[in-house]
Amino acid sequence: MTTSPQSQPVEVLLVEDDAGDELMTREAFEDNKIGNTLHVVRDGLEALDFLYRRGEHVEAPRPDLILLDLNLPKYDGRQVLEKIKSDPDLSHIPVVVLTTSAAEEDILRSYKLHANAYVTKPVDLDQFMKAIRDIDDFFVTVVKLPRSL
Repeated sequence: MTTSPQSQPVEVLLVEDDAGDELMTREAFEDNKIGNTLHVVRDGLEALDFLYRRGEHVEAPRPDLILLDLNLPKYDGRQVLEKIKSDPDLSHIPVVVLTTSAAEEDILRSYKLHANAYVTKPVDLDQFMKAIRDIDDFFVTVVKLPRSL
């Protein structure tokens, strides 16, 4: 992902339990020369710990963008999304649901929970890389992100 117009790297939190999808996202960042910082947590509970700076994540930065899988252990992505968007300190952070599910009910529920975008993960590696680049182009280059205080 390119850096923001302020030329500060954007802090991106990837909430993903699938090691293969995590690796593809990391490769997309590298292949696309994305200069932003990618933080990875592997379940819903760890995502909340990161966001609330608890446990091993006490020093965690406030993310500028969250890429959230729906199907997660401990707390699923829907619960994490609901918690983020109902918290006044977190609700301004854009959340892109990045999941394998193309089910209409998941799409509708995610938007009802105030997801900023819903992206179905492409199976093809090149298409996956393009999807990550497109998310970056939109949320980092086109859109003005609020900087966390």
